Amino acid sequence: KIQFPTWYNCPVNSFGSINSEILILGLAPGKRGANRTGRPFTGDGAGKVLFNELLKNGYAIGKYDENGKDDLNLINCRISNIVKCVPPKNKPIAIEFKNCRNFLINEINLMKNLKLILCLGNESFKAINLIYKKKGEFKFKHNKTYNLDKNISLVSSFHCSRYNINTKRLS
Repeated sequence: KIQFPTWYNCPVNSFGSINSEILILGLAPGKRGANRTGRPFTGDGAGKVLFNELLKNGYAIGKYDENGKDDLNLINCRISNIVKCVPPKNKPIAIEFKNCRNFLINEINLMKNLKLILCLGNESFKAINLIYKKKGEFKFKHNKTYNLDKNISLVSSFHCSRYNINTKRLS
């Protein structure tokens, strides 16, 4: 708060309806993205990619603006992070994962219509596997679908970071 007093600088809440069927999970708020705007994936390159794809594929309506002051609404999906605060050097440590795990568990339990969890990156994939006690059973592979239980599927994807887009690892 001292360095950037006008920024959000607090734990970042999820974006989208709790009644959605799809949960999109990232790692943590970006320092100059969600930490600044207060909305997951808003204000950085990954957010621009994600929201443009959601708009293009009918999972969002309105206009996305990198400052978060827009009329964007999600359709049947919710976006969250496994860690709620921006971590130092963008690398969460074990205690941060542990401290935020119950928030994610509670969110998943409240999503009564949940059918699909899209994990953007290996860390969110590992977190879901830990929650569903699938550790070691599922291996991260881009665009692979797993059944977590009889109602919920898990899709693993590379993160929509600028690095993965620029290297064409993700298109």
